[in-house]
Amino acid sequence: MQRQDSVAGKSQTLQPPNDATIAVKSTGGQKRDKQNLDYVLRTGLAGGLAGCAAKTIVGPLDRVKILFQASNPQFAKYTGSWFGVVTAMRDINRQSGLRGLFRGHSATLLRIFPYASIKFLAYEQFRSILIPSASYETPLRRLFSGASAGVTSVFITYPLEVIRVRLAFETKNESRPSSLKGICKTIYHEQPARVSTSAASTPLGAAVPVIPTPRSGIANFYRGFSSTLAGMLPYAGMSFLTHDTAGDWLRLPALAPYTTTPNPKNASAPPILKYWAELIAGGFAGLVSQTASYPLEVIRRRMQVGGAVGDGHRLGMAETAGKVWKERGWRGFFVGLGIGYFKVVPMAAVSFYVYERGKVILGV
Repeated sequence: MQRQDSVAGKSQTLQPPNDATIAVKSTGGQKRDKQNLDYVLRTGLAGGLAGCAAKTIVGPLDRVKILFQASNPQFAKYTGSWFGVVTAMRDINRQSGLRGLFRGHSATLLRIFPYASIKFLAYEQFRSILIPSASYETPLRRLFSGASAGVTSVFITYPLEVIRVRLAFETKNESRPSSLKGICKTIYHEQPARVSTSAASTPLGAAVPVIPTPRSGIANFYRGFSSTLAGMLPYAGMSFLTHDTAGDWLRLPALAPYTTTPNPKNASAPPILKYWAELIAGGFAGLVSQTASYPLEVIRRRMQVGGAVGDGHRLGMAETAGKVWKERGWRGFFVGLGIGYFKVVPMAAVSFYVYERGKVILGV
């Protein structure tokens, strides 16, 4: 379809807008360069603040969930019911006060800011590479972009996650260091139990050599990392995929008049979701991603606290899964899932809401 420009005397071709023209329109005539340092810093700041806001809201529930997942002996009796959650929180508050409900939260914030910052930033970068225009927009590309972002962020920040879990898991101060420095020293110097196999215990009376494992060191800060990577693929991938897909549904022409509002920072930019619609999209993303990844999360928690319970023997992913199955069957992989929903749904909702609004405020 062609039209004649009466002023310039030139013909132009009318084409539907694509990602490039939308980007030019929304940035005042210049296409946004996502590899630009300014964009990277602003996106990272928005992501970090989103992660901190979300984690602070669910801090007490996160503490109780870790105690349940890791089968802390003092709190095993509370698992399996919502009343148990309330009772556990009441007992923690009675023993340690409000600070007890947020034990390990300082380590959480130290970890979550860089983690969320890198996760959202990496997602934008992977997305710009895998989905350069609307014609490349597919669920598989969204899933891969989210999974890649999650793996990148968790690899960089995993040691801080181990420290946070250990702080949250410990409930008594006697004979336990209470400071971050003390916890780090304890984890670093933890040694797996020696496993010896005598000749008499073998079928043929022959000695079986024991393959040595690292006695201490940095490897202890990556305990459970293999299961974390396995769990992060479905969690981060489904989280971003579900959020973006839910956002598309809420922006359908029939719903857009009720679910969207003009961008307050740039009237020419595409409209943004209203606060309640953004919270719904984020909460739904949290629900789906939590369901997909929860069994692997339980295995990861059990591996992370391996040095805090039992004989300190470092269990592998398959060995830990077998132990969980032997203790509680298939239900053992979903211990604390109710708390997980109650925690992850509002956390994901707040995280995506703060991130999307943060991008608007920061001009990205």
